Amino acid sequence: MRPSKFLSALCSLLLALFLLTAAIAVPILCRPLYYAQIDALDLTENTGWDEETIRGAYDQVMDYLVGNAPFGTGKLKWSESGRAHFADCRVLFRLDFALLGVSAAGLLLLGALRWGKRISLHRFCGRSPAFWALVGMTAVLLALLCWALVDFESLFTAFHTVFFPGKSNWIFDWRTDEIILILPEAFWARCGAVVAALAFGGGALLTAVCEWLHWRRSPKSVYESAKLL
Repeated sequence: MRPSKFLSALCSLLLALFLLTAAIAVPILCRPLYYAQIDALDLTENTGWDEETIRGAYDQVMDYLVGNAPFGTGKLKWSESGRAHFADCRVLFRLDFALLGVSAAGLLLLGALRWGKRISLHRFCGRSPAFWALVGMTAVLLALLCWALVDFESLFTAFHTVFFPGKSNWIFDWRTDEIILILPEAFWARCGAVVAALAFGGGALLTAVCEWLHWRRSPKSVYESAKLL
């Protein structure tokens, strides 16, 4: 069976998409990551609110973003403009979950076909699709990292310009939308670091496993192993 270059490229794309969307889903769904930042970023001291108030505000916003709960920010004030921005965020969060599901389904289908020997994936330059997914992700993540280190505020602004085109309601006034005080830029920078670490770490691990399995199955490795007996 002739290895398919198209399916191999598709597999790399799906792997990169899966790893990135899965990594993004972690800080969205894992609330203890935020709770840990309350002390790390001195939010109680900087805002004057106790930890219970901060947690309550965050939890209510997240219940709205990932579930069907009505919008609210606990004891903190919010405006219609702020609520509209979080409505846009909810669309993006659900888009991430949808892409995660689609990429996972696509990979499972390719895996089943590969396991059933109905398809064969081409190894570009002798490397697995996982390797090229890792290379593509690393290039993107390194570019974003360099941008963040040079000017994080510029990256933050560019992100919102791309994902919220034509809107300015993401620029919060703390006097009307107090939630912004418990979501400082430092928190978002740390979320970005978590996403990058998970995506890269997952890609590196998957690449190592795929390359090891290929080496184990190759005729050369079998021959070399036989010589050692």
